[in-house]
Amino acid sequence: MKLKNLLADVAVLHSTADPETEIRDISFDSRGTRPGDLFVAVRGYESDGHRFIPMAAEKGAAAVLCEEPPENGAPYVLVADSRLALAQVSAAYFGHPARELRLVGVTGTNGKTTTTTLLKHVLEQALDAKVGLIGTNWNMIGSETLHTDHTTPDSYELQRLLRAMADAGCTHAVMEVSSHSLVLHRVAGLRFRVGVFTNLSQDHLDFHKTMDAYAEAKAILFSQSDMGVVNADDKWARTIIDRARCPVTTYSAKDNHADLVAKDVRLSATGVRFMALAGDQLSRVALGIPGMFSVYNALAVIAAALALGVRLDACAAALGTAEAVKGRAEVVPTDGDYSILIDYAVTPDAVENILATVRQFAPARVVFLFGCGGDRDRGKRPVMGRIAGEKADFVIVTSDNPRTEDPEAIIADILPGLAETRTPYVVRPDRREAIAYAIEHHRRDDIIILCGKGHEDYQIIGKEKIHMDEREIVAEILEKRKNEV
Repeated sequence: MKLKNLLADVAVLHSTADPETEIRDISFDSRGTRPGDLFVAVRGYESDGHRFIPMAAEKGAAAVLCEEPPENGAPYVLVADSRLALAQVSAAYFGHPARELRLVGVTGTNGKTTTTTLLKHVLEQALDAKVGLIGTNWNMIGSETLHTDHTTPDSYELQRLLRAMADAGCTHAVMEVSSHSLVLHRVAGLRFRVGVFTNLSQDHLDFHKTMDAYAEAKAILFSQSDMGVVNADDKWARTIIDRARCPVTTYSAKDNHADLVAKDVRLSATGVRFMALAGDQLSRVALGIPGMFSVYNALAVIAAALALGVRLDACAAALGTAEAVKGRAEVVPTDGDYSILIDYAVTPDAVENILATVRQFAPARVVFLFGCGGDRDRGKRPVMGRIAGEKADFVIVTSDNPRTEDPEAIIADILPGLAETRTPYVVRPDRREAIAYAIEHHRRDDIIILCGKGHEDYQIIGKEKIHMDEREIVAEILEKRKNEV
């Protein structure tokens, strides 16, 4: 593709590169640059791509897209924001695949993965559509599952994935849209048929610094959407609605003035049931995932599907056949008269939700095992400790993904909040040992919640991913117990 075609949507400040230059591919990591590439120099948080322009030139880059002229005389295209330009040239390189798809974006602190997964199922069942999925657990093209490292991929990988979906015959794509991706232009240039806001609670303040800035980041999605869907019961809903540049419909389990309302809500250990009212449409909804948060996730799915032209009764029928999402209140087999759940909750609000849900049907103690991620918002650590102590009967504090932080230091940040309560607890920094402790010291009818890892099958220590699947760990412990009997 000619350089001038790649730059069609880019605001170029100055250029020394020949616009007729044939570009073979786009790279933004000099280690992977090949002859004929357009190298995009992106300023990162750990390194600046401009430092690696000479290396990219040595490897045969045909031109450089950058924010400052290179000193080595390489042909360059100067722009104000190379991250934004990367999204724009990536879309052009892959032929603007999003224009061939009905794209739905879901943003919010909690509920993104479940909402996108359920919406994919509803669209497939109700419209007989082939649907792509981009999210935290995995990416999917129809029934094909692909590995993922980020909630929202970088802009080049995202466009490549959307192209694969369009070429495979997908008519719809449903994606989680993180606040980072909105601020860092990973989804720049995409036009969403529907944007969905689930909720906002404390998270990522290491990046956004304030809740107001976090909310403003989420609101960016609704400047790129044709229709907005907003949880009217969330305290940040008004901020999102006020910032939206598209028509907005609302959903609620409390406010009869919302466009979609859940009435006669029934909660149980096996799931939720409610009546969904949207205008003159009324349907009974049953979803086999327990917890009040499941009502809200179902409402978000229904509201988005309605915006895409699906009838309410078809939404309800499809949700009735949906399966639980991996790592979200997931039941793990045990060897006796107690239960184990795995859940991904990593924010104060999510921790409170899963504990409140389990408390609704727990016959005895709720045992809560959790930690907090390293190199992330430290402010939420004591808050999560306090919530754990207030809502659980026994707490086991351990490691999550410590990353480059000392696990003991992370735990030390959690304990002051837990100490505000009178709930008994133990500290076991090694997560495997913590899980073994929970199982070995269980009591009859306990519900043990292994919180924080969810779908993840690894632990990040330093900068290394180490395989660690809690399902496997539980199975190994149970097998060892059986052999010792």
